[in-house]
Amino acid sequence: MPRTKVDENGPNPVDVFVGNKVKSRRMILGLSQEDLAKSIGLTFQQVQKYERGTNRISVSRLVDICKVLKAPVDYFFEGTANMMRPGTRNLALKGMSDGKQEVLEPDTLTKRDVLELVRAYSTIKSPQLKKQILEMARAMSNSDTKVSS
Repeated sequence: MPRTKVDENGPNPVDVFVGNKVKSRRMILGLSQEDLAKSIGLTFQQVQKYERGTNRISVSRLVDICKVLKAPVDYFFEGTANMMRPGTRNLALKGMSDGKQEVLEPDTLTKRDVLELVRAYSTIKSPQLKKQILEMARAMSNSDTKVSS
């Protein structure tokens, strides 16, 4: 099968999806593009292109990235199954909660404030406190929805 080129529709959605996952994982770990680039022997500009999906990440390069970002290879492909269905070009990601799962756009997961919140949350040791914070956030999002209606 020939390699799909970037056309008037932009980069391949899978490349964009994987790039977004690289970016969000890098940011969760508190690494800059330059930090990641140095670790894998590239320039930060190349990492930027990977994260935008304008340049494809080879499998061997993805393995290098996985080592630095401490994530298994399949982490970067979780959620791509829906993209492989005929006629589907959406980039929706499922939420990571145990309950009802929301559909999130990739941009939501790569916003700095969201990643800072995730980073801070992941450092909390107490499972009870984590549960309380999650319940509080859910209550706040529900009340926020009711106020803006």
